[in-house]
Amino acid sequence: MKTYWSLSKKLCIEILYDHISDNFVCQLIWERLGYILKEGGCSLYYASPTTPAYWVEKYQQAPQVIARRDASVHLTRSIPKKYKQSLKECLDFEGYSINELFPRRTRRATAVNWLLSWGLIRGEKLPESGNLPTLLKKPLNPLAGHPGDPLIE
Repeated sequence: MKTYWSLSKKLCIEILYDHISDNFVCQLIWERLGYILKEGGCSLYYASPTTPAYWVEKYQQAPQVIARRDASVHLTRSIPKKYKQSLKECLDFEGYSINELFPRRTRRATAVNWLLSWGLIRGEKLPESGNLPTLLKKPLNPLAGHPGDPLIE
């Protein structure tokens, strides 16, 4: 399946540092899970024949894996045990400080860990840099995210 954005260490780090919208992060995951954009100009992604049954059973429409706790838990559970430490092993990421821990931030870390595990499972190399979307400033309210991001449940 074709994905529109290749992964790189730089992209992953920018996600962790909150310079990329939650919506974009979700799109990276949806494409890799086989969710496809519904025709007709709307921005809804739906399961396709390539979407794993594990996801289709729970989510016919692509879930907001950062905004929704249940979707983030589902994402966490879909990371194979041997790749649970991918943030540290691939990016030397030691985690956030105590004052940075809140659901939106930890769910973004889960998303990056899932993306890394997805590539590792497929034997893909993780280049240092690559294409990046327009980088954003850290949100003024990190609990809420960037303008246009869905509200955190």
